[in-house]
Amino acid sequence: MTPIDPVTLAVLKGRLEQIADEMDATLYRSAFNPIIAEARDACHGLYHATTGDTLVQGTKGLPIFVGAMAFAVKAVIAKVEREGGLEPGDTFLFNDPYSGGTHLNDFRLVRPVFRDGHLFCWLASVGHWLDIGGNVPGGYNPKATESFQEGVRFPPVKLLSGGRLNQDIVDILAANTRVPTSNWGDLNGQLNALDLGERRFTALLDEYGDATVDAAFAAFSDRAEALMRAAIRALPDGHYGFSDVLDNDGITDEPLTIALDLTIAGDRMVLDFSRSSAPAQGPINISHATTVAACYVALKHVFTEVPANAGCLRPITFTVPETTLLGAGAPKPMAGYTETILRLIGVVLGALAEADPDRATAAPFGTINALSLAGHRPDGSRWVMFSFFGGGLGGNPETDGLSHANNPISTATIPPVEILEAAYPVVFTQWALRPDSAGAGAHRGGLGATYEIETLTDADVFLLGERGKVAPFGVKGGKPAALNRFAWQTPHGWASPPMVSKVTDVRIRAGERVRLETPGGGGFGHPAERSRDALKRDLRLGYVTPDAAARDYALTTGDEP
Repeated sequence: MTPIDPVTLAVLKGRLEQIADEMDATLYRSAFNPIIAEARDACHGLYHATTGDTLVQGTKGLPIFVGAMAFAVKAVIAKVEREGGLEPGDTFLFNDPYSGGTHLNDFRLVRPVFRDGHLFCWLASVGHWLDIGGNVPGGYNPKATESFQEGVRFPPVKLLSGGRLNQDIVDILAANTRVPTSNWGDLNGQLNALDLGERRFTALLDEYGDATVDAAFAAFSDRAEALMRAAIRALPDGHYGFSDVLDNDGITDEPLTIALDLTIAGDRMVLDFSRSSAPAQGPINISHATTVAACYVALKHVFTEVPANAGCLRPITFTVPETTLLGAGAPKPMAGYTETILRLIGVVLGALAEADPDRATAAPFGTINALSLAGHRPDGSRWVMFSFFGGGLGGNPETDGLSHANNPISTATIPPVEILEAAYPVVFTQWALRPDSAGAGAHRGGLGATYEIETLTDADVFLLGERGKVAPFGVKGGKPAALNRFAWQTPHGWASPPMVSKVTDVRIRAGERVRLETPGGGGFGHPAERSRDALKRDLRLGYVTPDAAARDYALTTGDEP
């Protein structure tokens, strides 16, 4: 291995991350779909030639894709080993959630980078496409019992052969979506990002040499491993456990458990999810690859100094039986994977807090509230609006939780109301913080939000959410946050879903509304320990009502501002 000095290593780290960042930016600026263009539900990175392991990821892409994308590249490598025929300019496309995907909406493009006729590494891109067929516009079908009801599924196929587009694949993609123009724009955005990444990376190799860059890749992974081992070693050895539940699977109204047994021994860690519930009928299953990726995100929240590459996972053993909903296989439905990984991340954080109470943080709101509205414009054209929404993060040892934040699965942003109203025939009649939604505590949780949306055409309504029955928990005496609530207008008043957080087969007329009230975060520490000045400020700003202040904080009338 070519020796590499620390300065060159630092420069190459920055240069390589910049390449991935520029790929991200290229897609964000060219995608047709607001979930990519505004919410940034996408990711790019560089991956090892033979193992598929993550080498470098940008700073703007979704962290949940770090581990999952490595499995995606591995799936392409396995295909090439079986079939051969790899050449420069090839690009593979797939969305298979059972082979390195997450759910069907997330389309991955994987491309080899060759140097002097030899494979040097892989580039990969992933983005959330708006609609890929299935029973429900937008793909989030709360009643799906198998993947065939969620949309079209692609194993790894060659979209480009030697740089030449396979039009047959494009035609199949266009025939299996309600919004072919949107998906065509997103596909071209991803191809453009890969083109740019290949040019930038080739120029870097020409400047520094293949051997030096290869040595840097090895050094990045070794450093990530060393830092993760040191972080684990700082925790007390022992066995720890934590569990939480999902409301239901959308089919049967019964809770499902996600349970973790955590073992720490020296500089190694074992994450065992064997006690979790069996695969679900409904669409809240996830694959082994997605479970590993979610664990990575949780660990990264705790061990922030560890770099984002596969080396950090070397000291960790994962036990994810296929007999659980965290290791499900085909054709189990997986559209609502986001809800499951949110609970999974919370469980990992909870178990780590058992090992080191100083790291304890109350639960975040824990649902993306995947809301889809769909209808026809006056000219007969189809529209499909999918979006996710914010809520409160948990109180922590230092501060109150963040209000109206995104979930800790990603660095994505909540799509702006102006963009959604411009793109679709909808009007947001309310977009506000939700009073009394935060869990009370010495450091309270962040506030959730209230969204009320009026449609300008008749529209079908679909929601796949969570936290409608079991609220985000508090820690160290902190109280739980408010529950998730959803309702829609009917000629006879407002209605709510029987499954609480999941609904389909609802249709509203033009001028009618849906209302979503998201949870806050759980509280940290006993409410009696909260500063009176902080509580009075909450009252003054309307974050807490007088009734809630009296109930949760024992604030008397004379204490009010």
